[in-house]
Amino acid sequence: MVSTRTRFWILIGLVTISGFSQGMLLPLLAVILEQNGVSSSINGLHATGLYIGILISSPFMEKPLQKLGYKPVIMIGGALVFISLALFPFWQALWFWFILRVAIGIGDQVLHFGTQTWITATSASHSRGKNIAYYGLFFSLGFTIGPLMTNLLEFSIYLPFLLSSVLSLMVWLMMWRVNNETPPNDQATAYGTSSYKRFLKAIKIGWVAFLPPMAYGFLEATLHGIFPVYGLRIGHDVNVLSFIIPSFAAASLLSQIPLGALSDRVGRKIVILTVVSGGIAAFILAAIFEESTLGLFATFAMGGLFVGSLFSLGISYMTDLLPRELLPAGNILCGMAFSIGSILGPFLSGAFLDFMPGLSFFYIIVALLVIVFAATVLSRDPQTQKTADA
Repeated sequence: MVSTRTRFWILIGLVTISGFSQGMLLPLLAVILEQNGVSSSINGLHATGLYIGILISSPFMEKPLQKLGYKPVIMIGGALVFISLALFPFWQALWFWFILRVAIGIGDQVLHFGTQTWITATSASHSRGKNIAYYGLFFSLGFTIGPLMTNLLEFSIYLPFLLSSVLSLMVWLMMWRVNNETPPNDQATAYGTSSYKRFLKAIKIGWVAFLPPMAYGFLEATLHGIFPVYGLRIGHDVNVLSFIIPSFAAASLLSQIPLGALSDRVGRKIVILTVVSGGIAAFILAAIFEESTLGLFATFAMGGLFVGSLFSLGISYMTDLLPRELLPAGNILCGMAFSIGSILGPFLSGAFLDFMPGLSFFYIIVALLVIVFAATVLSRDPQTQKTADA
C-alpha cells in the first residue's frame, strides 16, 4: 500500500482528471450541439445538467462516507465519470446526453466530496491552505487543458470522449493501492444523527466560507458562458475571445500555491479580503478597457491572479471555521455553493445584458465581489466563533 504523501498525489491526480473532463465537456458538447442545429437556448439549458447532478447528489453523500469510508466513495464517483464519458459517442440523442451529463455531475461531486474531505481532515493546520491550494491548482490545470480536446473532433467524435475516459480509468486504477480510512464518527453525539441538522449547524457556523466557492462558480460559468456573447456584441472577433478567456484560468495557476501558503501564515480571512479587493479592481478596469484586446487580456489575467483561487481559499476557510466532525457536511456545502453560483451566473448575467444593455457586463461581477467583500468583513473571526460555540 502507498504512503500518505503518495495517497495525497493520487487524490490530486483524480481531481486533475475531473477538472479535465469538466473543462472538455462544456465546449465540446456545445460545439457538437451547435453543429447539429440545436438552438443556443437549448444548448445552454443542456449544459446545466452537470450542475444539476452536483446539486441533487450533494445531500445524500455524508452517510455513505461515514459507513463505507473515503476510498469506496471516491471509486464509485470515479467509475461513474469514466463510464459515462465512454458512453457519449454511442448514442447521439439529446436526452441521453443530458442524462450522461447529470451522471457525470453526480460522479464528480462524489469524487470531489471524498477527496476534499480526506485532504482537509488529514492535513495539518500549518499546511492545510497549501494542500488545498494544490487541489485547486490541479483542478484548474485540468479545466484549462480540457477544452483543447475539442480540436480532436476533426478526426472523430469518438476520440475526445474515449481518450478522456481512458485517462480517468488509468488514474482511478491507482486508488486500488490506497488504504481505506473513515472520517470521524462522532456526529451522532455532537449534532444528532440527522444530516439536515449538521448542514444547518455548518451553515450557521461557517456561512461566510461558502461565499468564495459560490462566487468562483458564478465567475467561471459567466466568463465561459456569457462573456463570449457580450464580447461579440461590443465588436471582438471569436478568435480574439478564445484567446482572452483562458487567460483567467491560466493566471490562476500561478497564484494558487503562493496564496494558499500565505493564508496559512497570515490567516484565511485577510487573504480572501485582499484577493476579492484585487478582483474588484481588475473587473472595474475590464469595464473601462473592454474595447481593447490587450486591455481585456491584461485585466482577465489580473482577475485570475486574484480571484482564481477563491474556491480553494473558501474550502480552507471552511476547514478553519468548522469543527472536524462537521467537515463532511462543510465539503458538501462548498460543492453545492459552487453549483448554485454556476447555475445563477449565466442566468443573472444574461438577464443583466437584456435589461441593462447600456452598462458594462463586468459590473455584475463587480457587484458580486463587493457583496462577498462586505459579508467577509462583517463576519466573525474563526477563533472567536469556535470559542463562542464551544
